[in-house]
Amino acid sequence: MLDALDSQRDFERMAFQQAPIAVKKTEDFEQLKAAIERVFGAAAVQKFYSRLESKGMGAREFEKIVNSGLLELVDATLARSGKTAKELWESLELSDQALMREFYLEKIEQVDPAMRHKYRKVYRYY
Repeated sequence: MLDALDSQRDFERMAFQQAPIAVKKTEDFEQLKAAIERVFGAAAVQKFYSRLESKGMGAREFEKIVNSGLLELVDATLARSGKTAKELWESLELSDQALMREFYLEKIEQVDPAMRHKYRKVYRYY
């Protein structure tokens, strides 16, 4: 029994852990991240997916979504901020963009399964 516990602990210590990457453009990064969090909030996510579906965009097409102005249509706070999602995105360093893309992709996977089923077209890979 103790050998099994020791083996499990060894495995957990050896499991891959991503090294933290420091964000370089903190203010723009946080503003875009907050907009994404609001878009995936209970009040806005259905509107976001409905707009994705009507425009024929996939949920995983992050850069296309950012460039389309869709985040501003769904998030009034971002729309009033004076900066578009595209401007915020383009201001980020490449490493910051990678972190933001990863954050966004994690958010779409956390959406309620019933909502994902309802808007399953936006989750398709083609």
